[in-house]
Amino acid sequence: MPTEPIDPSRPPGPPGPSSLPAVTGTPRQPPPHGGPLRRGLRLLLQLLRRLAGVLLALLILFEEWGWEPLQRALARLGRLPLLRRLEAAITRLPPLAALAVLALPALLLLPVKLLALGLIAHGQRLLGLAVIVLAKLIGTAVLARLFTLTRPALLQLPWFVALYARWGAWKATLLARVRASWAWRTGRAFKRLARRQWGRWRAGGHTSA
Repeated sequence: MPTEPIDPSRPPGPPGPSSLPAVTGTPRQPPPHGGPLRRGLRLLLQLLRRLAGVLLALLILFEEWGWEPLQRALARLGRLPLLRRLEAAITRLPPLAALAVLALPALLLLPVKLLALGLIAHGQRLLGLAVIVLAKLIGTAVLARLFTLTRPALLQLPWFVALYARWGAWKATLLARVRASWAWRTGRAFKRLARRQWGRWRAGGHTSA
């Protein structure tokens, strides 16, 4: 194998470019954008967003189903003379005072909810859960009735009108999606079937009697 003759006049040093081995192959590519950590965080955020959407949808459905029946129940109680005078006074409130009255149920029920959490913390889970459910039902009923009474005054506030319109549009869109879902259609079909079976059972009971 021929070798390059050594020039004694050349000072010693690193080898020149011609003596270095050639580098072949494609350059190393950087990792894809985001990497596995960012993809995992993105997936986690999507799951949390979907979970929050489901919980909010359940809350809205509860308010939707319970709002009118509970409001009508309190309206029947409002026929009592004392409550009738109280409701008449609420309808005459100015907008800001009506807004303050609308916030009263949440403030008044806060100690009750704290008591329920204390019961759960001390091992009385069923009792604490029952107190929370009862407080939710009472709070929804009172809030629904107060909103019906104060809505004319609240609609005099421009920011409330804009917020109420956006809330109504968003809730209508969400309810449309829920009603188009398989679970909703299955539940409605089961409800109709149960109602027919109940009607047949009652008709059979009356006939046999």
